[in-house]
Amino acid sequence: MTRLTTCPDAESVAERAAAHIERTLAQAREERGAAHVALSGGTTPGRTYELLGASGAALDGVEIWFADERCVSPDDEESNYRLARETLLEPAGIAPARVHRMPGEMGPAEGAESYELEMLATLGEEPSPPVLDLVVLGIGPDGHIASLFPGARTLDAGGQAICHGVSDSPKPPPQRITLSLAVLHAARGCLLLATGASKADAVDAMLGAPSRHVPASLLRRERLTVIVDDAAAPSRPGP
Repeated sequence: MTRLTTCPDAESVAERAAAHIERTLAQAREERGAAHVALSGGTTPGRTYELLGASGAALDGVEIWFADERCVSPDDEESNYRLARETLLEPAGIAPARVHRMPGEMGPAEGAESYELEMLATLGEEPSPPVLDLVVLGIGPDGHIASLFPGARTLDAGGQAICHGVSDSPKPPPQRITLSLAVLHAARGCLLLATGASKADAVDAMLGAPSRHVPASLLRRERLTVIVDDAAAPSRPGP
């Protein structure tokens, strides 16, 4: 069942999320000697990263991946990597060797292929797809997660898909790279964050019946933790 937590405001969401990430990664290191987390962009995750970045020890030995990226340079204002670098990676002093950036500047097809090869080389070809310890996600008002959009062909890619190049995103910019739904399913945990009234309908729909029209509803609910503020809280009870 989905673990749903409602907090009074966005700052409380970020604090709760940072604690969850720190706890999950510490458990992964204790059980397996390593931890792998994939990050997303967005305002709410960004504040969470700032809180994590203030405590660099929380990410000692952690390998950093990305859930999706826009096909822009790493210094572009729209780059998810740039957000993570400024809020988390540099403040926490994370070694570049432990940061696996999606090469958005290569374009969707070539960038997705390159990232897939890097995941396989680092995480191994078995099990397939590779297993991350935690994926941090936001949710769009349309219910999209990472760069998996409502009704997209990528949602039907099958259980062996790892990365997708996206050329027709309905949200600009149109070209992106994203982890597959199969990788999100394989992850040991997904943490989804939502704040603000504009996300309330999407959170509500996510907790309803699984639908290709609401990609977030396709996540594995027994491995999903959702943290929202009062404004984004669903009208229906959590499953």
